[in-house]
Amino acid sequence: MFDMFGMMNKVKEMQAKMKEAQDNLKHITVSAEAGGGMVKATASGDRKLLKVEFDESLMNPADKEMLADLVVAAVNKAMDEAGERAKEEIKKQTEGMLPNIPGLDLSNFGL
Repeated sequence: MFDMFGMMNKVKEMQAKMKEAQDNLKHITVSAEAGGGMVKATASGDRKLLKVEFDESLMNPADKEMLADLVVAAVNKAMDEAGERAKEEIKKQTEGMLPNIPGLDLSNFGL
């Protein structure tokens, strides 16, 4: 027999776990480098750029274009890693609650 009340409780429990996991993402920080460490970007698990650091040797106006390229590379790496860590956190927080469905898209949950 189908237990509608039990299913609704499971859905509410899953929603609470997903919200908790999403709230925890802002506490995850990742850093990535470009140009052999000349530019470093730090991002949070909720994909917010937190900090960009430059090696002082890049503070030459003649290297402006290279600096821009390195910033883009470092930020993209940090954002990619933040996204991966976020997916891991969501998976960990909801383990056993979501069925293992191939192709399940969690993008509607901020991932």
